[in-house]
Amino acid sequence: MRRSSQILLWLIAGVIVVFAIAVAAFALFFDPNDFRERAEKAVLENYGRELAIDGDIDLQFIPWLAVEVGEVRLGNAPGFGDEPFAAIERAKLSVKFWPLLLSREVQVGAAELDGLDLALEVNGRGQQNWADLIEASDGEQVASPDRSDRDGGFEISGVDVRNAAISYVHRPKGDSYSLSDVNLIIGRVSSAGGTVPASGSLRFDVQPTGYSGVVELDTDVTFARDNGAVTFGKSRLEGTVEGIAEAPTTLRFATDGIAVDTVEKTTSVQPVEISILDVDISAEVEPFSYADSIQPKATIRIDAFSPRELMAKLGATPPPTADPKALSSVALSAKATMRESSVALTGMRVEFDDTTITGAMTVPFESSGRFFATLEGDAIDLNRYMAPPDEAAAGAGGEAPMEIPTELIKPLNARGEFSIASVRIADLELENVAATINASNGRLRIHPVSADLYGGKYSGDVSINASGSVPALALNESVAGVDLAKLASAMFEQDNITGSIEGNFKLNGRGKDMNAIRDSLGGSMSFELKDGYYEGTDVWYELRRARAMFKKETPPEPTLPARTKFSSVTASGVVADGVLRNDDFVAEMPFMQITGAGKVNIAAGTVDYGLKARVLEKPEALEAATAEEIDDFTKTVIPLKITGPLTSPKVAPDIEALLRERVEEEVKEKLEDKLKDLFKR
Repeated sequence: MRRSSQILLWLIAGVIVVFAIAVAAFALFFDPNDFRERAEKAVLENYGRELAIDGDIDLQFIPWLAVEVGEVRLGNAPGFGDEPFAAIERAKLSVKFWPLLLSREVQVGAAELDGLDLALEVNGRGQQNWADLIEASDGEQVASPDRSDRDGGFEISGVDVRNAAISYVHRPKGDSYSLSDVNLIIGRVSSAGGTVPASGSLRFDVQPTGYSGVVELDTDVTFARDNGAVTFGKSRLEGTVEGIAEAPTTLRFATDGIAVDTVEKTTSVQPVEISILDVDISAEVEPFSYADSIQPKATIRIDAFSPRELMAKLGATPPPTADPKALSSVALSAKATMRESSVALTGMRVEFDDTTITGAMTVPFESSGRFFATLEGDAIDLNRYMAPPDEAAAGAGGEAPMEIPTELIKPLNARGEFSIASVRIADLELENVAATINASNGRLRIHPVSADLYGGKYSGDVSINASGSVPALALNESVAGVDLAKLASAMFEQDNITGSIEGNFKLNGRGKDMNAIRDSLGGSMSFELKDGYYEGTDVWYELRRARAMFKKETPPEPTLPARTKFSSVTASGVVADGVLRNDDFVAEMPFMQITGAGKVNIAAGTVDYGLKARVLEKPEALEAATAEEIDDFTKTVIPLKITGPLTSPKVAPDIEALLRERVEEEVKEKLEDKLKDLFKR
């Protein structure tokens, strides 16, 4: 037995010695560079590409079976130019010799790769310069070793990639993405499992957007050999981005873990924290599948930030506002669903200053995509966001008028439904405002739009056509049952009229600013005032006073407060070049009917009306009048003039016309008398 053991040991020792001699002889007499031409020929035959191994090939055997190669270049696919598809300056891979020989255990040293340069491209015909490599690889039949035959495990000391560069160019789209100064260090990887630390850094450049920057990554990875799961532990990505704002922008990304199931093709992500431009974003991502199209869902939250500060960082000048605290805070929460070409936000809640907005929207990734929104708000005071009073006053004194935002409208592709419980603008208050907005091809339409307005209703249809060189505005609006006193107070700061108003306004105009549009306005308008008072002026008293002055009598005592009651005031007309021409003005009062015609210069805000007043024979409405007054007024049509600013017109009897009419009547009467005398003869 002892002899047999000795013989066995001698045999093993002999085999080892012979093998060692063979390895030594192989190392002495074998030159790995002899395989250079064979490798280049094999690549050309199998892939149709030129392989150039310009650097030396070094081979080591004990204690490491290692191969190191110098400069290598792989040619591009036909039709993609002469620049290499891929190139490396140096690569090294080593495996421990004895564990591989005796126990088939693979212990790989640090895999090193220096100076990788990979150029991916899609040419003008849509062809990819890597497609032929994939097709050739798919055609090869590679036998998978039976797991049961593997007695040993594997171990990789690490991976070290330095100074790599990867570029991707899509010629049809004009897009290019490049990574440079790529450095990646991966720690020990073993079939026994365990955590693998990984860190790296790179520079990136994106064209034509002009975004560029530097990022660094730290994470750790765990591979589960039995079920194909890959887990990233606590991960951090930090860097700076140029092109988003005037100054380099700091970017941070952090999560406690990402788990990838390579069998089920699913991914689970721990809560994510993102910070960019000092805006903090958090997201809770639902598990999602990457088997087909990737459509992850997440609940996102954007902490409150200042839009003013953000605009300044983006190189935009924050607009001056009447309230310096306006545009000071925005916060958002929503459920986001990533789609192939857009992101959908549902259950959205936005805190914008003092306004709360809820709803949903879809934001496209491409600038040509369509934006959808359904939003509801509680209340907003637009006065806060107007220009400060001193600047607004200066603007009224000669600064350029408000321009139609054609550059904003032309690229806009959107549809939205908006409602808000309360809106305040100037002194005008609207409630239950609802509007549908459609925008495409340079055309913006707000229709239908409706609101509750001082006890009545407003409805409208507003269109802006910015597709041509000169914008066109079209309005089709109506009001019904609106409290005239509140409306006049809000719009004109007037408190001298009560009642209700109904009206229809169908107008259109062209121009690059509101002044030009007002000057070119055309269309039609009509309105009716009902059951109210014109405060501050007693028309009946003014008529009696004018009569007394004409007849050199003592003026009557005024009735206070001075006011004129009306049951109806109607007018309609055609608008041309910003001027309304009205030929059917009718005002009905208890004691009088006024008819006439005139014009309203909308741009200048002035009126010029010539009216005729006829006193009605209604004694109950003329209690204070004498019999002589009633007799004079009911026999005469009284001319009136309304002139001056639209907000405070001057209303007075047209004495000149009245005298002229009276003289004409007297001349007519005398002429008739003379004719009668002539015929009597």
